[in-house]
Amino acid sequence: MAEAQNIPAGSTTAGAIAVAAESTVATRMSAPPSFDVADFPVPNGREEEWRFTPLARLKGLHDGTAVANGSMKAQIDAPEGVTVESVDRGDARIGKAGTPVDRIAAQAFSSFAKATVVTVPKETVLTEPVRLALHGEGGTTFGHTVFDVQAFAEAVVVIDHTGDGVRAANVDFLVGDGAKLTVVSVQDWDDTAVHCSQHNTLVGRDATFKSIVITFGGDLVRLHPRVSYAGPGGEAELFGLYFTDAGQHQEHRLLVDHAAPHCKSNVVYKGALQGQDAHAVWIGDVLIQKTAEGTDTYEMNRNLVLTDGARVDSVPNLEIETGEIVGAGHASATGRFDDEQLFYLQARGIPADEARRLVVRGFFAELVQQIGVDDIEERLLTKIETELQGSV
Repeated sequence: MAEAQNIPAGSTTAGAIAVAAESTVATRMSAPPSFDVADFPVPNGREEEWRFTPLARLKGLHDGTAVANGSMKAQIDAPEGVTVESVDRGDARIGKAGTPVDRIAAQAFSSFAKATVVTVPKETVLTEPVRLALHGEGGTTFGHTVFDVQAFAEAVVVIDHTGDGVRAANVDFLVGDGAKLTVVSVQDWDDTAVHCSQHNTLVGRDATFKSIVITFGGDLVRLHPRVSYAGPGGEAELFGLYFTDAGQHQEHRLLVDHAAPHCKSNVVYKGALQGQDAHAVWIGDVLIQKTAEGTDTYEMNRNLVLTDGARVDSVPNLEIETGEIVGAGHASATGRFDDEQLFYLQARGIPADEARRLVVRGFFAELVQQIGVDDIEERLLTKIETELQGSV
């Protein structure tokens, strides 16, 4: 089934537009954003933001029983000119990109000992990525990382999660005026890991931000990317690719908050699922505030179900408070293989199993091409091929 709506400039569609006088970036949240964990009640699973999440599998991250007793091996490879600092929570850059919007993010903020700040100086154009490798060595860890890409700088950041453990973290991206930042976040955890993280991005005037989220591993992964704009002319692209296997819960909850005029956003997330009790959740919220005239935005989620026993919950939400926009729309589709595509390939002599693999590779190809980091692309394609061996 598919649901899609497009809204051209100046038009109004009752099913797609909700004008709410008291709309905030905390739309559909049970508590206002806060850095204090005490401001968030312990979730019971009936709240909108928790109704899809299996709370019992969070290992205490949501109710305060998780304590920092684990180990996380962190390695940062930074090109020449980039600075890496370990700072206290009082540093002005911490939290500038956004505030925790749920209890786990607030718990992570309250629990880290030192934050890491990675700075790309003004007008610096990096020719190699900044790489942050995080390898869990068991137990529970909390963290906070800030990537500060200053005015007119250009950078690619790769964040790679591997290993085992329970991890809660906040990651801030400050994209200065006229800057360009691409972030690739890879979740390739062991099968027993739990990972919850809020990604906050503040896009400066005429700046460009691109995010590619790749999720494969973990028992439970719950990511919350959020984008806001500090001035007009900003552009954000949010891409995501996930492959959910038997028993895994992978949840991606996005918010793009348009409060500045003449900004753009484009969201495309695609997932494949296989195996009993594989569960993927995608929530896409786009808020266009009264001050955001000239906004141009679109979001799409597509899911390919490879076997019986898998479940997808896909909910695009679009809230518009001004009619002076360039365009806005959303779409969601979940289904099985396209029989016509399979027939086309088989009619040309391609065996059925190989034809099915080609369809899946083609399904993901658009997003793989967005990565732009050769070793990550190769690793991803290998991972997809390995996953497909078990189903098609």
